[in-house]
Amino acid sequence: MERELLLECQRSNRKAQRVVYEKMAGRLYSVCRRYLKNDEDIEEVLADTFYKIFTKINQLQTLETFEAWAKKIAVNECLQKLRSNKTSFISLEENDIPPSTASVENLSFEKDMMNLLNFLPEGCRAIFNLFAIEGYPHKEIAAMLSISEGTSKSQLNFARKKLQELLANQHI
Repeated sequence: MERELLLECQRSNRKAQRVVYEKMAGRLYSVCRRYLKNDEDIEEVLADTFYKIFTKINQLQTLETFEAWAKKIAVNECLQKLRSNKTSFISLEENDIPPSTASVENLSFEKDMMNLLNFLPEGCRAIFNLFAIEGYPHKEIAAMLSISEGTSKSQLNFARKKLQELLANQHI
């Protein structure tokens, strides 16, 4: 992101904010989509994310870290949404995930994986995303979600097993 554009955002320049929004919206939408299934929830979280970005951009000390900072805000907003929806974690029952009926022959591997992630329960999917995609350790995940480290580890293990089963069933 261009430094001058971010400086203009710090000065509350609406045109600069619009440009930043247009450049970042797609990337942040993808981040939110990894955590949330419902398009309305994603749009709400995205709006909250940009509100926080533009109201707190003056607190950002190093403009070079803007994109990582914005992504972290999006992840935190998604987790807040999951908490407010009272997302529960899976019961580790085999029948918690519906069988896949989606046709994925013409989709890229990334889209295939995103579709498969949608078959995981929200809490389980959040842990998978935080660990496997965002790179958070179990200790931080546990603190973020107010769960034990053991729960984080078991949910990740469950997610991996289910994703392997779903991949095997899709022949990707």
